[in-house]
Amino acid sequence: MTYDFTTLHPRANSGSSKWAAMQAIRPDLPADVIPLSVADMELLNPPEIAEQLGRYAAGTILGYTRPGDSYYEAVESWMARRHGWQIQRDWIVTSPGVVPALFHMVLAFTQPGDQVILFPPVYYPFYNAVRESGREIVECPLLEKDGRYEIDYDRFSQLAETGKLLIFSSPHNPVGRVWSREELEKLSAICLEKEVLVLSDEIHFDLILGERPHTVYATVSKEAAEHCAVCTAPSKTFNLAGLQTSNIIIPNKELREKYQKVQSQLGLHGCNMLGYQACETAYRQCEGWLEELLTVLRENRELVRTFAAAWLPGVKPVELEGTYLQWLDCRDLGMEPKELERFMQQEALWFTDEGYIFGTGGAGYERINLACPTWVLRKALERLRDALQRRG
Repeated sequence: MTYDFTTLHPRANSGSSKWAAMQAIRPDLPADVIPLSVADMELLNPPEIAEQLGRYAAGTILGYTRPGDSYYEAVESWMARRHGWQIQRDWIVTSPGVVPALFHMVLAFTQPGDQVILFPPVYYPFYNAVRESGREIVECPLLEKDGRYEIDYDRFSQLAETGKLLIFSSPHNPVGRVWSREELEKLSAICLEKEVLVLSDEIHFDLILGERPHTVYATVSKEAAEHCAVCTAPSKTFNLAGLQTSNIIIPNKELREKYQKVQSQLGLHGCNMLGYQACETAYRQCEGWLEELLTVLRENRELVRTFAAAWLPGVKPVELEGTYLQWLDCRDLGMEPKELERFMQQEALWFTDEGYIFGTGGAGYERINLACPTWVLRKALERLRDALQRRG
């Protein structure tokens, strides 16, 4: 089956968070200007999901609903089929999102004042999950070597002497790294020796664009599996963020019960019944759509690379191995972060996630969302080219 990845569905005045944010800055934009920021797609959902949700809503009562056996079987099958990970049903704890889960697990697994380690530049809600919980943020910045990012194991080993928890992004958002098994083994060895618990945010783990396969952190070893929680969801893979359904997989029974206790204390008693249906349908019926999506994302990644090399002096795309979020090094443009933001929004009509929001090492970068029709992305690149040429 061939799916539609060329239609741009209008989302202005629809309640879309990123569209509303863009319109608040520039309400007078042309219709073909889209935000390249928040990580949901400007691509049509798999039609199988919309069809199933329509049938389901028409034929059921929309009351309190729990996931059933069929749901858990779909999640288990997906993890085994796509990631070689054999999970048990009782490891799965549903959550209305990975970000809420991170907030809840910081509360469950640490005490006020405990140190939580981050690898910046990194997804900014990680900072919020630590800060809002009264814990201490400890940064272990990634090392950039010729445009490629690596973990600073020496510094991490030092910080792990007092750190209690690592919130880990895999694949890494925003720098696009897919960590190798060897890298994860080295990281795990430190965490196990120093007794640092790992919250591995793997929400982008289906979106692998390079040759290296994704390795689920919990598959590194039995010991690693017992000292981690793996955060998964169909939301990035199939563009379902608004249905607020994710699967947090925790093999360790004691850790799982601590997390569930905090969920209970916060009055969290389930997720969106339509989200359960969408997740199950995606995992059972939409693998072909995902394969076509990956082809489109690789084409868009190549478009950015070649266009930047030909037309965007001072803009260097960082190698994108996973996620649909391209990290752009704009430091050679010679602009301070706020000046760069103003230039992008007011002159290039680019509405991205500014690099500085991702913490240490982010200033001078832009994170752009490639999950849009290729022709739309090309128009955006042309606007940036023209704006840079006018700048001289």
